Amino acid sequence: MAVTAKLVKELRDLTAAGMMDCKKALEATDGDIKKAVDWLRENGLAKAAKKEGRIAAEGLGKIAIDGNKAVIIEVNSETDFVAKNEKFLELLDVVANTILASDAKTNEEALALTTADGTLNDTFINAVATIGEKITLRRFEIVSKNDDEFFGSYTHQGGRIVALTVVKGGDAQVAKNMAMQIASMNPTYVSRNDMPQDVVEHERSIQEELLAKDEKLASKPEKVKAGIIEGRVSKSLQDMCLVDQEYFLDADQKCGQYLKSNNAEVLSFVKYVVGEGIEKKEENFAAEVAAMAK
Repeated sequence: MAVTAKLVKELRDLTAAGMMDCKKALEATDGDIKKAVDWLRENGLAKAAKKEGRIAAEGLGKIAIDGNKAVIIEVNSETDFVAKNEKFLELLDVVANTILASDAKTNEEALALTTADGTLNDTFINAVATIGEKITLRRFEIVSKNDDEFFGSYTHQGGRIVALTVVKGGDAQVAKNMAMQIASMNPTYVSRNDMPQDVVEHERSIQEELLAKDEKLASKPEKVKAGIIEGRVSKSLQDMCLVDQEYFLDADQKCGQYLKSNNAEVLSFVKYVVGEGIEKKEENFAAEVAAMAK
C-alpha cells in the first residue's frame, strides 16, 4: 500500500511522532495505521534512553482534586506540538490521578507507583517510545484541606500556567478567584508574615543605598529617612504579597480587603508556570526544514 502524505499526517496527529518516523513506520507496516503505532512504540523503546540528555522545557501543568485532597503537577515535553497531542493529555491524566491516589513525596516515589504499564516510570517510557520526544515528570505537590476549607484551582492557556489555593471561609467562588489572582498577578507569599526576614532585609539594604545617593534627602533627620526607607520597602514588597495586591476584578480594593469582606483567608497556594527556570534550546526551524529536504 502506498504511503501518502495524508496517512503520514494521520499517524502524526495520532501519536505526535516525527514526520520521518511516521513515514518509516507506515512503510514498514504496509500503511496499516494500527500496526504503525505499535511499530513506533517498539522501535522507540530502544531510543528512549538516548533522549535523556535532551531539553524538555515545554509541556503542561494539571490539577486534580478528590474531596479534601488535590495534586498539582508539571509534565514536560520537548515541543509545544506534543503538549497538545491527545496521547500527551492522556498521560497527564494518568500521572495526576496516580499521584493523587498516593502519598508520594518525591519524583522517585511517584515514578515507582503502580500503573497499568507496570510503574509510572514505565508509563513515561512507553509515552516516549510512542511519541518520540523526551517526556518527564518535573514536579508535583499534594495538598490537603479540612472540611471547612475550599480548594481554588485555575488553569490558564490550556495548562501553561496552573494555580491551586486553599481558602478558609468564604466559598468555592472566592477560592477560585484567588487562584485566578495568583495565576495572573504572580505573588510569592500570602502576606508579609510569610516572607522570610532575609528577603525584607535585602530590600531594605537596597533602599538604604538608594537613599544614601539621593542628595536631596541626605540632610533629612535620621528618623525621617528611616520612615522613607520603610515606606519604600513596603511599597516594593507589596506586589510580592497576595493580600497587598490590587484585586484583579476590582482595582479599587486590595485582595486582603476582598477576602475580609467575604470572611475568608488564603492559607496556602501553589503556582506552576511550565518550563519556568529551564534553559530552553534555541531552535532554527528553517535550518531543520532545509536539512530534512536534503
